[in-house]
Amino acid sequence: MEKPLFVSFKEDEYERESSRNMCCFSFLGQKVVKFGEDVLDFALKAWEMGRSDPRKVIFAIKMGLALSIVSLLIFWKESFHDIDIGQYSIWAILTVIVMFEFSIGGTFIKGFNRGLGTLVAGILAFCFAELSLLAGNLEEVVIVISVFIVGFFASYLKLYPTMKPYEYGFRVFVLTYCILMVAGNRTREYKEAVTTRLVLIAVGAAVCLFVNICICPIWSGEDLHNLVVKNFKEVATSLEGCVNGYLKFVEYERTPSKILTHQASDDPLYKGYRSVMESKSQEETLLGFAIWEPPHGRYRMLNYPWKNYVKVSSALRHCAFMVMALHGCLLSEIQAPAEKRLVFRTELLRVGAEGAKVLRELGKKIEKMEKLGPGDILKDVHEAAENLQKSIDHRSYILVNSESWEIGRRPREQEDAENVSDSKDSEDMNLGFKSLSETVLDLGSVSAAWTPSATQGASSECVFRNQPSWPLRLPFDGAGVSKEENCRTYESASALSLATFASLLIEFVARLQNVVDSLEELGEKAKFRELILNTPPTTKKSWICCFI
Repeated sequence: MEKPLFVSFKEDEYERESSRNMCCFSFLGQKVVKFGEDVLDFALKAWEMGRSDPRKVIFAIKMGLALSIVSLLIFWKESFHDIDIGQYSIWAILTVIVMFEFSIGGTFIKGFNRGLGTLVAGILAFCFAELSLLAGNLEEVVIVISVFIVGFFASYLKLYPTMKPYEYGFRVFVLTYCILMVAGNRTREYKEAVTTRLVLIAVGAAVCLFVNICICPIWSGEDLHNLVVKNFKEVATSLEGCVNGYLKFVEYERTPSKILTHQASDDPLYKGYRSVMESKSQEETLLGFAIWEPPHGRYRMLNYPWKNYVKVSSALRHCAFMVMALHGCLLSEIQAPAEKRLVFRTELLRVGAEGAKVLRELGKKIEKMEKLGPGDILKDVHEAAENLQKSIDHRSYILVNSESWEIGRRPREQEDAENVSDSKDSEDMNLGFKSLSETVLDLGSVSAAWTPSATQGASSECVFRNQPSWPLRLPFDGAGVSKEENCRTYESASALSLATFASLLIEFVARLQNVVDSLEELGEKAKFRELILNTPPTTKKSWICCFI
């Protein structure tokens, strides 16, 4: 029996409504599940943050403790000189909130800014309040004009470059002045308002300093010290990785786009020197806090030379620029053939190893707060760089296309004259047009061993195939004839990339002297302990870097 049309229509509408409700419930269920997953992920990350750096958990505990102590003022029932302390206790609580910082130095500088700003604002508020009372009917005009003057000068002066560390103080100054003028205008008790706020702010600051210093103190100076030591280790690791990767013919199938955009990358070499490059702002921040900290721990002298730590790190960053350039050689499109790299393999490896060794040794000296020994710490790395430079001088023919040298080109008339002479005389004359390195060294036998055909005929496991030289294919013109002249130009460019890598490595060695000088200056000013050795001191060897 067929259902009436009206009943069928009602059933269809009910089914559509049920379907829409089911979709809504399903959508809401997915949102709830996703929200739960996000909350769980956030909790796991927060837990991991506390495990990786327990000092953050300690800081949070100290913050809660300081607020709990100050909040006891709320229950102060007795009045002091007819002033209800509990009513104004919010000033002490706000002082703890805005003044309590992660490190001792940050707490000191925040407290100084808040105290100075409040004191100056209180003095000016009292003076302008008395002036407004003398003005009689113009009291409101005087208050408005004074607020404009205070806001103008405070906002203008805080833009001065040397006033940047005191920007928070200017903000506190303007805020406190406006609140005191408003409160005093209502109660007509300017003196009591200024005095009460100054006392409660002093109480909040005292609680902050007591809790932050006495309970697991966190010093910015110690963080700066550890950061500089960490930078030495990072640069040493990146240097060794760049040299080893270049000689192992590591090939990047595609240049990581994140490296090109200066974002985080999974490449450990990039992470190493990148952290040193980007630590400058962190060092400046820690320096600004460290100079406010009192003598403590291993840093028990007044006016500790924290600026010299930044100076040492700047000299190290100057070397890190060369490491970044060396890493750029690994990522470059133009690559030297593997067989040419093997010629200088021993020298390059030694320079990289000795350079990393020096950096790690300097980092240990800073970590242990020891002065450098009487010997020359750069002696071995300088000798390694000299050997690399001599090897390049003796085998310079590998890095250039000797056939295109001017000394190898002869006039056509001379060539015709040579055709008349015998073959032996012709060979002897040809030697006069070759370079000294090609004459002394058996270039023919060496070149034969390095021909591309010999490389291609090797086994599939040959290491030379890991990173091909540039260009991969020879260009052809329209007639299908190989452009040999362009090919020789490309081969010269690929060989020169090896010279670039070697010259950057030698420049890195030359810049190490600046790091050593900065470290010696730090050791003298910070009074690092002397290193006692039984061996007689060795004289420093003067070394001048020679470029290719």
